[in-house]
Amino acid sequence: MRSVEEQQARVAAAAVAPRPVRVAIAEAQGLMCAEEVVTERPLPGFDQAAIDGYAVRSVDVLGAEPIGDAGDERGSGSVQEISLPVMGVIEAGARTPSRLQPRQAARVQTGAPMPTLADAVLPLRWTDGGDSRVRVLRSVRSGAYVRRTGDDVQPGDVAVRSGTIIGAAQVGLLAAVGRERVLVHPRPRLSVMCVGGELVDISRTPGNGQVYDVNSYALAAAGRDAGAEVNRVGIVDTESKTLRDVVEGQINRAEVVVIAGGVGGVAAESVRAVLADMGDVEVARIAMHPGSVQGFGQLGRDGVPVFLLPANPVSALVVFEVMVRPLIRMSLGKRQPLRRVVQARTLSPITSVAGRKGYLRGQLMRDNDTGEYLVQALGGAPGSSSHLLATLAEANCLVIIPSEAEEVRTGEVVEVAFLAQRG
Repeated sequence: MRSVEEQQARVAAAAVAPRPVRVAIAEAQGLMCAEEVVTERPLPGFDQAAIDGYAVRSVDVLGAEPIGDAGDERGSGSVQEISLPVMGVIEAGARTPSRLQPRQAARVQTGAPMPTLADAVLPLRWTDGGDSRVRVLRSVRSGAYVRRTGDDVQPGDVAVRSGTIIGAAQVGLLAAVGRERVLVHPRPRLSVMCVGGELVDISRTPGNGQVYDVNSYALAAAGRDAGAEVNRVGIVDTESKTLRDVVEGQINRAEVVVIAGGVGGVAAESVRAVLADMGDVEVARIAMHPGSVQGFGQLGRDGVPVFLLPANPVSALVVFEVMVRPLIRMSLGKRQPLRRVVQARTLSPITSVAGRKGYLRGQLMRDNDTGEYLVQALGGAPGSSSHLLATLAEANCLVIIPSEAEEVRTGEVVEVAFLAQRG
C-alpha cells in the first residue's frame, strides 16, 4: 500500500503549466503573470493636486501660520494676514497649460495639473474659500499635497513581476501604466466525466436501482474552486469505442482529466481496458481513507494526467481535494498548492482506520478568549458513517488523522486543513 505522500509526489511530477497566453487585463485576475511588465511612462505623468484647494507658491503663504510637517503641526512664531488673488480654476483633466505668477493662487480640483511655479496645494479648510481672492489661514511647505511626476512609478520600473498572482491592485496598476493586455499562465483545463450504469442526470427521474449523477457536478465545482477552467462531460457510456472516443477527445483539449466511478465494479473494468491502450494508468491502494482505491496515470502523446476516482461522492471529493486540487494549483503556478493547515483541539472523540491517513470532515471554530482553534468532527465519531454527503456539505475543514492513530480522544490536538470559505 502506497503512502499519501508518495502518491502526491507521483502526481506532482506530472504537473505541467499551460503555455502562457496574452489576455485583456480584465480577464487576468487570479492568474499568474508570465512577463516582467516594465513601465514606459512615469506615474503620475504630471505634477497634480492631491486634494481640492488652491495651488500656490509656498513662499507666498509663509507666515500665515507657523509651519509643521506638511502644514499639519503648529509651531511657534508670528502670524500675519495673507490674501492672494485667484487667477482661475483648474479642473481635473484640464489640458491647457497654465502659469502662476508670484503672489497668486489658482483654485484646483483633486487630480488637476499643477500650474507652473506652484509648488504646493493649500487645502480648502485652511482658507476662506474665496473665488476672486482667497484669505490664507495657514501656510504649507513646498511639495505639500502635490503628487509629483513619477512619485508612484518611474519609466523602466517593473510594475508587475513575472510570477506575481494578479489581483485587484495589480489590475489597477496595469491600467494605470496603460497596459491593455498582459501575458499570463492560463487556467488549466479540467474535464470531468462519470461512468456507471446506475447513473442518470439530474434532469431525469431515477428509476429502480438508479441514482443521480452527483460526481460530475460536485467535482466540476471543486475544479472551479481550485482555479481550473472546467468542462463537465457528464455521464459516459462504457462501451469501448464510445468511451475511447470521449476520453481521446478530452485528453486532446484538457490538461487534466478526471473519471469518477472508474476504480471499482464492472464499469471500472471496462474503463481500465480502454485506458490501457492509450497510456499508463495505475489503480492502486493508497494509505488514506476515505478513497483508498484510486487510479492515476498519463495518457496521450502529451502525457495528460488522468485520475480515476471512486464512485462514492464523499470519497471522490476527498481524493480530489488531496490529489487533484494540488495538481491544478501547481499548474496555476501557486507557490503553496496545499490548503492551509492549523493545529486544533478536538471537541469529540474521532475514530480512524489503522494504517491509513484519515481525512475526515469537521467544523472548525475558534475560542474567543484564548484564540485556540477547536474542531468538531462530523463524520469520525464512533459508530458514524464515512460516506454521508450531507455532513461534508456542513464541513468547513478536513481533520487529518495520522496513519498510526486508530482513535483520537477528546481534547487532543490534530491537524486541520481549511476548506473554501462559505458565505
